[in-house]
Amino acid sequence: MLTSGDVSSLVIDTLSNQFSHQNAIVACFYFDFAVRKDQSPTDMLGSLLKQIVGGLAEIPAEVDEEYYKQKRVAGGRRPRLCEIQTMLQTVSTLQPTFICVDALDECVAEYRQVVLKSLREILENSPGVRLFLTGRSYIRGEVQSILAKAATFMEIKSNKDDIVTFIRTKLEEDTNKDAMNDNLRANILDRVPTMVSGMYVREKALGNPP
Repeated sequence: MLTSGDVSSLVIDTLSNQFSHQNAIVACFYFDFAVRKDQSPTDMLGSLLKQIVGGLAEIPAEVDEEYYKQKRVAGGRRPRLCEIQTMLQTVSTLQPTFICVDALDECVAEYRQVVLKSLREILENSPGVRLFLTGRSYIRGEVQSILAKAATFMEIKSNKDDIVTFIRTKLEEDTNKDAMNDNLRANILDRVPTMVSGMYVREKALGNPP
């Protein structure tokens, strides 16, 4: 059974292998529901920036200067979102860059708006960037309204029998047998598989970067 995480892993592996000869950089970020309030847009874009810079042979002078400037402000502070976004646009113009964002639906709603708008700015100002997102289908309208007509959507559905088998296996592995009765087990096996769905959105084509 493929989950959105599995799809993202396959995409990342494929991109890394297919474009390795072009020195393309693949940066990724995974939104986790358990720590969603701690995954701010600044943290997310900062993580992408760190990965992209780490893949460069040399740090651009503009980025190096920006970090040095922040260290001189009140004993040092983290770059702000707008500053990180500018640096991302700078480094992503140096070589082909793929940005993969997994489980976007797990991002806090107000954060998600900021993340999508920041990614849109990067795409508009960095022609060499390609963006791959995954998330449940209910955020499709939100993504589409911000990324507009450039986005291509594809729905991914898991086989219901595979989901049932997976859940049943996990329930059988549960060491606390008293925590669940037969009615609850049957309800889980009936309702969860029908609720599982997913989609990914691909910004522009995942072909050869310009």
